[in-house]
Amino acid sequence: MSTKDLGITVKKDENLSEWYTQVITKAQMADYSSAKGFMVLMPYGFSIWESIKAYFDKRIKEIGHRNAYFPLLIPERLLKKEAEHFAGFTPEVFWVTHTGDHELGEKLAVRPTSETIIYESYSKWVNSWRDLPILINVWNSVVRAEITGTRPFLRTSEFLWQEGHTVHGTEGEAEAEVMTILGIYKQLVEDRKSPANGHIPPSRPELLKTLRDQISRKRRERTLRLDHIMGSLLASHWSTSPQPW
Repeated sequence: MSTKDLGITVKKDENLSEWYTQVITKAQMADYSSAKGFMVLMPYGFSIWESIKAYFDKRIKEIGHRNAYFPLLIPERLLKKEAEHFAGFTPEVFWVTHTGDHELGEKLAVRPTSETIIYESYSKWVNSWRDLPILINVWNSVVRAEITGTRPFLRTSEFLWQEGHTVHGTEGEAEAEVMTILGIYKQLVEDRKSPANGHIPPSRPELLKTLRDQISRKRRERTLRLDHIMGSLLASHWSTSPQPW
C-alpha cells in the first residue's frame, strides 16, 4: 500500500458509507473482486472469521454437535418442494444450466441456503426415535445475487456462515436446543466483545407463550433473531434461530 492510500479521507458523520469502505479496504480486511458483487477476504479480515469459527465450533462440539458438509449445487426439484420457503430467494439465485456445452436436464441452484438439500438427507437418516437427536453443524458459504451496492461484509453475493440443523424427539428438547445455541451466540457477541454488537433476549416463558398464541399457522413456528444497529441506524441481520412447533 502506498503512502497516498493511508489514512481516512472522509469523516464518519459526513459520509458513513464512504468512511466504512475506506476503513475496510485501507485496513486490508477485504477488497473488491472483478466478479461483480463478490469480495476478497484478505488475511486480516479472514482471521476474524477464523476466530469466530474457532470459538463457536469448540462450544458446540462440547455439547455433542458434529460438523458435516452438503453439496453446493441443489436440484431445482428439491427447491420446488419448499416453494413457500424458497419463494423469497428466487430473484437472488444463481443457476447452473450447463456443463461445458452440454445443457443439463435439470437446473441446479448454487446454494442460496441449505435446508432443502440437508432435509432430503435427514428424511433418509431418521427412521425411528432411536436415530434422534441429530445434532449437525455446517460451515459453508451461500451465494445470493447482490450485484449492485456491494459493501464488504454487509452486502455481497457470497458470504461465509454457519448453519446448525438439528432434529429432536420432542418440542421440549427442540426448545432447549434453541435457547442453548442462542446463549452461545450471546456469549460470542457480548462477552467476547464481538464487533457485531447485539443483544439476545433471555429465555422468558411468558414471552414464549405470547409468541405461540400470536402465531396461528398450519405449520406453526416462531423465529428468534439477532440484529445489530449500524452507524446509519439501519439494522444488520446477524443470526436466525427458527423452530417448528
